[in-house]
Amino acid sequence: SRPSRFRRMATALACFTLVLLGFGGWRFYVTPVSAISVDINPSIELGVNRFDRIVSVTGYNEDGTDLAASVELRNLNYSDALDALLSSEEMQPYRENGGLVSITVIGSTEQKSEEMRVRIASCGYASSRNVECQCGNREDVTAAHEAGLSFGKYRAFLELQALDPDVSAEDVQSMTMRQIRDRINELSGSSNTTQYGSG
Repeated sequence: SRPSRFRRMATALACFTLVLLGFGGWRFYVTPVSAISVDINPSIELGVNRFDRIVSVTGYNEDGTDLAASVELRNLNYSDALDALLSSEEMQPYRENGGLVSITVIGSTEQKSEEMRVRIASCGYASSRNVECQCGNREDVTAAHEAGLSFGKYRAFLELQALDPDVSAEDVQSMTMRQIRDRINELSGSSNTTQYGSG
């Protein structure tokens, strides 16, 4: 009958709408709008969604790829994810002997970048002398990825290249963040007195 056919069509349409909303909600959740680059020598980037949750983990060198695969960070709040990453057993060999951890954030806006930087800098793991935290430049991301570097390491590369124009992205790929920072300090004539945890 006509009314029952109309009811079936209405039910089918309602189900289709719910599926679309569910799919749209899922896509909304899994789409990164901000990013965090964590560099020691493993270099990884964490994609952060609108709800401050990690939705992607990408390695930018062999050690970074291995590290990304060995520590489960997805769906954690970004500050908890950094805590889990930096305190993980897999990370400890890189942090030994004064290994410098560079954390670079790029938020969806400059205000969000600063909010993320401040929040990370207030966490216990960021108070170490061997952890630096700063905001990155969204324009550098594409160039960094084209050079095969995370945007955090690319930022350090640009700083070093300004002092040593002969240094290449390839040279920097195999260097640790401590080696890059020490080279910058050496070339700029500054002693290593920076309190990294202050951002």
